[in-house]
Amino acid sequence: MRVICGIYKRKRFDIPRSFKARPTTDFAKENLFNVLTRYIDFEEEDTTALDLFSGTGSISIELVSRGCERVVSIEKDRKHHAFICQIMKEVKTDRCIPICGDVFKFISRCNEQFDFIFADPPYALNELEQIPNLIFSRNLLKKNGIFVLEHGKTNNFEQHPNFIEHRSYGSVNFSFFGHQPQEE
Repeated sequence: MRVICGIYKRKRFDIPRSFKARPTTDFAKENLFNVLTRYIDFEEEDTTALDLFSGTGSISIELVSRGCERVVSIEKDRKHHAFICQIMKEVKTDRCIPICGDVFKFISRCNEQFDFIFADPPYALNELEQIPNLIFSRNLLKKNGIFVLEHGKTNNFEQHPNFIEHRSYGSVNFSFFGHQPQEE
């Protein structure tokens, strides 16, 4: 796993072979962040992010590297969580807060809003289709924030009221969501 851009650019982290998580490919991650630059400036003061189902921490470390002030990283698997903690310790940052816990419990209890939310659940997760509704019903996204859901090719969110756009990079699909402007 490597960091694409920012202060840790080109830094590599070896993911243990025993990990179940499939990190977002470098190709997909690079293209995702190229698109995100149209929506959000991660170097802007007080920019916050939430990384759900963070797996290897690939997105979390990329966000920190690009200047995000605060990243909350949620991962249920203890070994993966420990790996994320190890990465953040290695780069000597306190801007990422790795939490070992269930994403759905975290969402149900969270009272904070974020500028950027990224979710990369297992593609076969039964509740995957519910995640956008949970994010918006819990009001976790700031007014001008962006939420990106990584998913497989069988999911289609174009009818969701907060859907903005879809991008596909090989087998990796990203659906972008945000608060839609109010009609006058």
